[in-house]
Amino acid sequence: MEFAVFMERVRGSFELDLGSYKENQLRRRLDNLMAKRRVNLGDYAGFFRLLAADRSAYKEFLDTLTINISEFFRDKHFFDYLEKYVLPALSAGGKSLKIWSAACANGAEPYSFAIILDEITPGASHYIEGSDIDQNALNAAREGCFSPDQIRNVSGLRLLKYFKRDGDNHYLIDSIKNKVFFRRHDLLLSPYDQGFDLIACRNVAIYFNRVAQEKLYMNFYRALNSGGVLFIGASEMIFNCRAYGFEKLAPCFYRKK
Repeated sequence: MEFAVFMERVRGSFELDLGSYKENQLRRRLDNLMAKRRVNLGDYAGFFRLLAADRSAYKEFLDTLTINISEFFRDKHFFDYLEKYVLPALSAGGKSLKIWSAACANGAEPYSFAIILDEITPGASHYIEGSDIDQNALNAAREGCFSPDQIRNVSGLRLLKYFKRDGDNHYLIDSIKNKVFFRRHDLLLSPYDQGFDLIACRNVAIYFNRVAQEKLYMNFYRALNSGGVLFIGASEMIFNCRAYGFEKLAPCFYRKK
C-alpha cells in the first residue's frame, strides 16, 4: 500500500486528515511507531490493519499525532501578558466572554483561563470550552488530576486556593472544573462554532503544512468576534497575518481587525 493510499484509508475509516500534516515529519513519527510495534517500515497496509484491530495501537497512533503535552500557564510570560492586558480588555464593562482552547490535551490551558477569570472578574459568568481530537485526553481533562510537572507554574497561593493535593497528584476544585466544557473536535475536519472572544491554539499549527495552516487561520478568523484575539504558541508566528484579517498585538497574540 502506498503512503497516499494509507492516508486515504485513515481518512475514510477514522476521519483523520493526515494529508494536512507535514509529510516528512509525519513519516518519521510513523516510522518510529511502526518499528516500536514491529511492523516493517513501508508496510502501510499492515500498519493500517494493526490500527483497525488493536485499540492500544490506535491510541498510540493518535498520541503520536497530537503530542498531548500541556501544563498550567505554559510559557508563563505570555500568560502574564494575557492576564494583565488581553483578558481585562476583552472583559471590560462586565462583558461575558466566550473562550475556546483548541487542542487542549489534558485541559490545563482552559483551566488556566478559568483561574485567571475567577480572579480578575469575580462572580462573572463566562463560557470556556476545551476541545481535542483525542477522547482519552478529554477524559483526563474532565477528571482534573495533575502531576507536579503540570502545575509547576502555578503559584503557591493558587495551589492552596484551587487545588487539593493527594500524594503527588493535585486535583482541581469543582468550582473551577465546572467552568470548562469539553468536547471532541478535529481542527481539520470538524465544523467551527462562532462568536468567540478568545481562541487559543498553541503549538499545533507547526505540525501542519502551509495549506492546512492557511485553512486553520481563516477558520479561526471566522470563529472570532470582531476585536477577538487568537493566542498561538511560543514557537509559532503567523506570517502576513493581515492577509488573514489579523493584526499583531504582541508575540503570540493576534487580534481580528
